[in-house]
Amino acid sequence: MKRNFKLILEYDGTHYHGWQRQPHDLTIQEVLEGALEKITRQKCVVYGAGRTDSGVHALNYVANFRCNTHLDAGVFVKALNSTLPKDIVCKESTLAPDGFHARKSAVSKIYEYHITNGPTPPAVCRQYAWHVRRRLDKEAMTRAAKLFLGSHDFSAFEGAGSPKATSVRNIMQSHIQSWENHIIYRVEANGFLRYMVRNIVGTLVYIGMGKIPPEAVMDILASGDRGQAGPTAPPEGLFMMCVKY
Repeated sequence: MKRNFKLILEYDGTHYHGWQRQPHDLTIQEVLEGALEKITRQKCVVYGAGRTDSGVHALNYVANFRCNTHLDAGVFVKALNSTLPKDIVCKESTLAPDGFHARKSAVSKIYEYHITNGPTPPAVCRQYAWHVRRRLDKEAMTRAAKLFLGSHDFSAFEGAGSPKATSVRNIMQSHIQSWENHIIYRVEANGFLRYMVRNIVGTLVYIGMGKIPPEAVMDILASGDRGQAGPTAPPEGLFMMCVKY
């Protein structure tokens, strides 16, 4: 009888084309399924909490798979970490209820986007933050971030090809944290459209530069026009922090 296993993963997405398996590009899902096949000697389909984009990272990504095995759930942590490349780590493995699904059972997800702001780019964390040279008005960005709270149609912040029935999403957290030259945007929602977080961040950066006034956020949301929002922020600054169930 197949049992349902839940995994908590951490990964550096720098060298991967996102989570979901692709015909010609290496992805997290493909590597994980390959590792599980070596361990269990059977093909396992792994379901992820969401489609992280190419180059995006995760600290507590949730996945699940069903497998007919006598191995204890805890065994998969050590087995996977001895099989997976060093930029993908299994932090936890537990048995889940049969009806649990990493994406469909999720109530909300939390992302963080990291920005370094200053005249010189970082050398060490260059793959984990967007470097913006122009000085950003953090107070304006903070005011604007609060305007995303609540339920809105996010068509203006949606990337092309987003698989969805509706563009309406409910945001529970949306705020800016900063210290020295580091800025973090933290957002929690019941779901995200393709490139939605990165498009919000690009808009917040334009607001920080003075190119868009903070109060224009509501007009951009109402317009549903992607052209009125800011650019798409690069993927390297984005982290999936956790998934709530």
